Amino acid sequence: MDISGGIQASLAGRYASALFSLARDDKQLADVEASVATLRAALNESPDFAAMTKSQTISRGAAEKVVEALSTTLKLDTMTGNLLGVLAHNRRLGQLSNILAAFDTLVAAHRGEVTAEVTSAFPLTETQVDEIRKQLKDRAGHSIKITAKVDPSILGGLIVRMGSQMIDSSIKTRLNTLSQAMKG
Repeated sequence: MDISGGIQASLAGRYASALFSLARDDKQLADVEASVATLRAALNESPDFAAMTKSQTISRGAAEKVVEALSTTLKLDTMTGNLLGVLAHNRRLGQLSNILAAFDTLVAAHRGEVTAEVTSAFPLTETQVDEIRKQLKDRAGHSIKITAKVDPSILGGLIVRMGSQMIDSSIKTRLNTLSQAMKG
């Protein structure tokens, strides 16, 4: 299954494809994948960093200095650090989250895995992630790579996106469904 064509159609996909191709060709895929995971964690755990990536008021030079310092602090590999620099220079840091997701999809396809994005109201334990992975593997028949996200607004339960499929067992959705049913 060749998914790279669809991914390359987007701006984020072109950056992700370039990073993936360079990492694969230079046999540094594991290092880049680890840096991408570190960067994703920083984006999810630091509201300041997330806000900076989306800010239109920060100057190009300031953004470049911030991502250079961040690359050093997080000990990112050279390729991922260079990507951040290019994104800052081209004023595309707002696409970072999409780029990381597209990169994960390309790596998973390269390994014959299916990527599932699991959103929960609270952080999942490794045991819970393993159980979800096992259940999804039984359902999909493929090896599953899970990307966990936390969104307190769903109140509880899970939202699982796997390819074009979505399983929404969140309390928020159940309450909305019940509310609509009660309105008649």
